Amino acid sequence: MREWRRARIDVGLVGLSALLGLFFVADSRPAYPIADLAVGVLAVVGLLLSRRRWTVPIVIGLIFPMVVSATSMGPAAVGLALVARYRSWPTTLTVAGLHATLVVGAFTLVARDEPEYWTAVIAVLALDTALVASGKLVRSHRLLVQSWQARAREAEEGQRLRVEEARHSERERIAREMHDVLAHRISLLAVHAGALEVRRTAPEDERRAAGVIRESAYAALEDLREVIGMLRSDDTIDDDRPQPTLADVPALIEQSRQAGTPIVLDDRCRDVDAGPAGRHVYRVVQEGLTNARKHAPNAPVRIVLTGPSDGLTVEITNPVPPNGRAWLPGAGSGLVGLGERMQLVGGRLEHGRTDAGDFRLYAWVPAS
Repeated sequence: MREWRRARIDVGLVGLSALLGLFFVADSRPAYPIADLAVGVLAVVGLLLSRRRWTVPIVIGLIFPMVVSATSMGPAAVGLALVARYRSWPTTLTVAGLHATLVVGAFTLVARDEPEYWTAVIAVLALDTALVASGKLVRSHRLLVQSWQARAREAEEGQRLRVEEARHSERERIAREMHDVLAHRISLLAVHAGALEVRRTAPEDERRAAGVIRESAYAALEDLREVIGMLRSDDTIDDDRPQPTLADVPALIEQSRQAGTPIVLDDRCRDVDAGPAGRHVYRVVQEGLTNARKHAPNAPVRIVLTGPSDGLTVEITNPVPPNGRAWLPGAGSGLVGLGERMQLVGGRLEHGRTDAGDFRLYAWVPAS
């Protein structure tokens, strides 16, 4: 495609050069038309070379043959537009000044007393001005497109980094939750094993086995804290911090109601705990309410909780404002984090517009 585009541009430049050259030839009627045409052909070849390299030297070289060849005036004029297209303003004005000076000087020597002299001079200056303006217009458009492309690449890179950051943050949060839950359960295991170890009525071999279990539990707890501790910042270390469960969802909904969001909860769950699955459902409800406040403040929200037959499901729907714009700013990383969470726990996440025009957030979390 790039080679085809270059070929089309070359054909266009040759055609424009030929038209301008024929115009000047018809106006001047050279004494040696064959020689004049040969010089013009060489000027066209130089023009094509100047589009790829050595633009300024070649175009300056095309200006001087205009003294002996009217046909070469066409390629020289088009070359001036190429200089304006590829080079800065100072360079363009220098080449344009040289071109205008040489053409006007030639007209002055040949046709100073002709009635069409001033008309020809004005026409040449107007042509140079138009060629420089068109070249600079193309150059500014190209620079503008390049700036847009650079901004698009920066935006894509920024979005990719935000997505990666959201995934990393979600993995860190899941790791912290795993640490809190596993630390609690391993501590209980160590406590019960210690109680069995000191029980006098237990056989000796059972007490020794209990001691091994207790020591292994403590060792596993220390290893877990050492590995997961790298994910914690100094101000978030709290091994006894309770994690939210499915039973905490009503309190979360009540907080949003107090903030002014009308919420309808359809709770069909038969288990108010549901283990780790309930904690993931809590995070989905939390993100769904946050998005509803951002994109549709004060709009009614409907939450449906079902399970746990083969897992827990949660569906959150809310109307979308007509303009579809968020009331509060956001990078969209919350849903990315939820998707990462569902992928890690083996669940499924769906979100998007419904046929009725509402926004729907659906998640299925497998039972523990």
